[in-house]
Amino acid sequence: MCPSEAAKAVGGLGSRRDWEGLMEPARAAARRLAAAGKIVVTQHGHVVDPSTAKGAIRLRLR
Repeated sequence: MCPSEAAKAVGGLGSRRDWEGLMEPARAAARRLAAAGKIVVTQHGHVVDPSTAKGAIRLRLR
């Protein structure tokens, strides 16, 4: 899943402004979950460090 999918689920699909402000909290939650070993963060199919990843990321269960 993409963090934007989580932000859209919480903020709504009305317009980008409805969920865009939730992107950083979603990415922060992903960093916490990755640090706890619950998920892995990937880019282009490769596991990456969520604290240094720039751009689009995907989240998957460990």
